[in-house]
Amino acid sequence: MDGMNPLRLDLTAKIARLVEERGWNQEDFARIANLNRHTVREIIKNGADRRLRNATISQCATALGLHVNELRDMPLERLLPRMHGKQLPEDEGGLKTLRARGTAELVAWLERNPERAAQITPDEAEELLSMQGPTGALTRMGVEHCLELIERKRRLVRRVSAIADTDYADLLEQFVGLLFEKVQAGK
Repeated sequence: MDGMNPLRLDLTAKIARLVEERGWNQEDFARIANLNRHTVREIIKNGADRRLRNATISQCATALGLHVNELRDMPLERLLPRMHGKQLPEDEGGLKTLRARGTAELVAWLERNPERAAQITPDEAEELLSMQGPTGALTRMGVEHCLELIERKRRLVRRVSAIADTDYADLLEQFVGLLFEKVQAGK
């Protein structure tokens, strides 16, 4: 792939596929997303071999009726039904497991927050399930607080991943190393 980030290719391919699913041509998408036609052509035709700016991704997500984190993180097969006004299919490993094995309070939270719940990955679901119990974090801190922590961690990982794909990777590695040493010394 000549050093290309596969995640970047996946994102541009996902955007191109969702635009196609909407039935929009390049000009339609450029107008609706308020993007330059050249930028749209790069995304749709060429896979945007240059890095997409966060603002561009945000404009694409808004035009497609999605949140940025949905566009970035959700697989295409979960986004396609949204283009036709259908609900997201339930994640076989995440939400289904949480509904089956979660506490009443956790299940109630999932029902009250369907968009946030749809973002929960299977690994995050397992993490939440491990927090249950009389002395678990869900009981001590509450479901909302635990889910906010998981969402923060998800955002941090996404940001670190974006930085690691730049010329700042060495600086990031040094910073994370120092911070890790400090955390380990405190244990």
